[in-house]
Amino acid sequence: MSRKYQKICSLCLIAAPVLCFLICLGVGRYHISLPETVELLLSPLTGAAVDETAFSVIFKSRLPRLLLALAVGAGLSVAGGAFQSLFSNPLATPDTLGVATGASFGAVLALLFTRSQLVVQLLAMAMGLAALLLTCLISRRGGHSSMVMVVLSGMVISSFFSALVSLAKYVADPEEDLPAITYWLMGSMNRATLPGIAIGVPLIAAGTAIILCLRWRLNILSLQEDEARSLGVNVRRMRLAVMAASTLITASCMSMCGQVGWVGLLIPHACRMIYGSDNRRLIPAGIGMGAAFLVLIDTAARSATAAEIPVSILTAILGAPFFILLLRKTGGAKL
Repeated sequence: MSRKYQKICSLCLIAAPVLCFLICLGVGRYHISLPETVELLLSPLTGAAVDETAFSVIFKSRLPRLLLALAVGAGLSVAGGAFQSLFSNPLATPDTLGVATGASFGAVLALLFTRSQLVVQLLAMAMGLAALLLTCLISRRGGHSSMVMVVLSGMVISSFFSALVSLAKYVADPEEDLPAITYWLMGSMNRATLPGIAIGVPLIAAGTAIILCLRWRLNILSLQEDEARSLGVNVRRMRLAVMAASTLITASCMSMCGQVGWVGLLIPHACRMIYGSDNRRLIPAGIGMGAAFLVLIDTAARSATAAEIPVSILTAILGAPFFILLLRKTGGAKL
């Protein structure tokens, strides 16, 4: 696409998360207009008198979950784009190394014993990082790890933790624990709390910042390893840094809202249709598009029906048709 069109898209992607955030704060069964929403958000600073019900709806219910949706959407998009470039695999996702299933097992294990959101979040994050460690240890052979071994090890670890999740569900109390576990695994922003966000979002921001700083080097990693080394890039250190940053993002996201599929696969491809495969533009674009996308999805999930729809269901409903259209249009050549 032309540079002019790309610049217009870039401006739209900068404005989209902010506009979606402000508009979606007022959307729901208790409707609040955009001017009222802005006034409510500024009221702690201005001291203006506002409706108490509207203030409670914004600050206690919608604001935490939309802030979480912004962070998770941006983080998973960046992690997915980084993995796709790192492994030169268009089907790579944030769960390629088994991190998401590891975090899921940690959360399920916590839910068997407690309903404390903080405990669930911390244990999920710890198990997600443990999954990366196991993947790295298994993939090492003779002191070195090939990318093929890393991917295969990630698949093994993912299957292993999936089996542990199934085992935990099997032994869970069918009336108390199992419904909570099942609902958590389907993904939702309704568990968002400001203390939880204060723990998880800085980790997402840190991982995203690392990948942003290294995004131009991701272009080099798509070359052959010998060619990348000839350009002065420490390939092993670079891969570890990207994997660690992406794992930090994925584990933090999963620990706060459960499994949210398709975002890390769908959004990088949508950005690639506009900007091509240049990670210098692709990664920043994924932040804006992913954040706006998940804000809209979460708003639809809580507003479409009387009972909230799990986020992963809506992302799959939208993601699968998009991928089918993309496959039909490109024949897989541009994936």
